[in-house]
Amino acid sequence: MSVDLHIHSKCSDGKMTVEEIFREASRRGICVFSITDHDSIDCQEYAIALADRFRTKYICGLEVNVSFVHPEYNDSKPISLDFLAYQYDIHYNPLIEKLKSLREFRIKRAERILEKINVEFRNEKNPEFTLNDMQAIQESVGSAFGRPHIADYIVRKGIVSSRQRAFEKYLIKCNVPKMPLSLEEVSELVKGAGGKLILAHPNNPRGTSLVGFTCNINEQKKIIKESMIKYIDGIECWHSSHDKKTTESYISFAMDQDLIITGGSDCHQQPIIMGNINIPYYIVEQFGIAKKDI
Repeated sequence: MSVDLHIHSKCSDGKMTVEEIFREASRRGICVFSITDHDSIDCQEYAIALADRFRTKYICGLEVNVSFVHPEYNDSKPISLDFLAYQYDIHYNPLIEKLKSLREFRIKRAERILEKINVEFRNEKNPEFTLNDMQAIQESVGSAFGRPHIADYIVRKGIVSSRQRAFEKYLIKCNVPKMPLSLEEVSELVKGAGGKLILAHPNNPRGTSLVGFTCNINEQKKIIKESMIKYIDGIECWHSSHDKKTTESYISFAMDQDLIITGGSDCHQQPIIMGNINIPYYIVEQFGIAKKDI
């Protein structure tokens, strides 16, 4: 019996449909989980219905990117941070409208990224992407258009051998900023919807995290305490990118600050790692799910 509160579906940049995730979670003995798609809650109503069919406990989820500035780091330039939302009202209109705006911006962003990639292609004397390529990429998108969709298409075209190589060669260099959202705005939206807001993977060395400011965990915790704590409800302590020292340090910090402690694999199904992290059951009791009810 295991727990995983950070999984992505085809509604953002995962490889599995919602039903495929439920089937795999059932096969792996995951008793409580959450699908936390980027900027999309389109799958949540269906996921809640599937939870009854599969007789599992499900927590509605979401992952949102924030543009965060700290005056003491990175020359006061913003970095990207990810936040997870749980147990919000999936019909809360202000949240729905904001996510719609984010997804519309993602399409415009993708178009600009392709324009920059075409500059690279011209320099390499490779055929450039056309409107037909953009449409082909869009057909692979469930809801929220992201760079991984472009990366996968570059692989399918035989230009590079892997998603990672597509990022290394093109998508990092040709990146375009996401639609800027402040932590204050995201907190207001999530809490207005009755949800809980969690700082995701704070020490992820390869992703959007406080590592963008500092690799020192004590300094990261100082940033959270001084600049974030009034907006968040918890911290994702278990994550596939966190080592034991990071996890233990953040658990202790969260307990000291009376914050919710969460964890998840951040599984995008490349490979399938959902349920691979040993996350204790008490974290879902923080969401009102008693072990006896499983």
